[in-house]
Amino acid sequence: MSYLWNLYNLPVNPVMTNDYNREIELVTRISAGDRAAMKMFYDDYSGYLTAVCSRYVAARDDVKDVLQESFIKIFGAMDRFECRGPGALRAWAAKIVVNESLKYLGERKRAPLPMMAESWGDTGSDDLSDLETVPTTVIMEMIRTLPDGYRTVFNLFVFEQMSHREIASRLGIAENSSASQFHRARGMLARRIREYVSKNDRKHYG
Repeated sequence: MSYLWNLYNLPVNPVMTNDYNREIELVTRISAGDRAAMKMFYDDYSGYLTAVCSRYVAARDDVKDVLQESFIKIFGAMDRFECRGPGALRAWAAKIVVNESLKYLGERKRAPLPMMAESWGDTGSDDLSDLETVPTTVIMEMIRTLPDGYRTVFNLFVFEQMSHREIASRLGIAENSSASQFHRARGMLARRIREYVSKNDRKHYG
């Protein structure tokens, strides 16, 4: 699964990796309440943070709501952020977005995310050997449309690199339930990838 993590965490804007001084300047100015700096931060990071949020929250209107809360939290906590090198600001902001996304899902459910191990039946082989042949945008949409429980565990395991013990603690579920959710999510994703590749092969050779 390292291919997915590496692919999704590639820099999306040179500002984020090549201009550490700009990051420090943004943190300093935002901490002082500079609205122009807040606008600069939004312009630089909103695209990436929207993508992070969309991994967890499926409905686009809900993504907007979660991001609004996330930016409020980010700007309000900026004076407590410690710059530890290029990219640290992006990673810190993304963590806040993930936390706000999980908070939203928890509040919407009013209970721990549902376990769906029985309701979706056999997802088939979880072989992801065709993963690199599918466009990134298509893969991310496949992940975004997984059932809530599957999607959340899959994202935390792959993109946040949390262990199943950590995921279980974070979501209030059993550790084996986290592992089961992940493997079923992987199986469902693999099935969607096979269907996508098969469909495009038929178009190519048809």
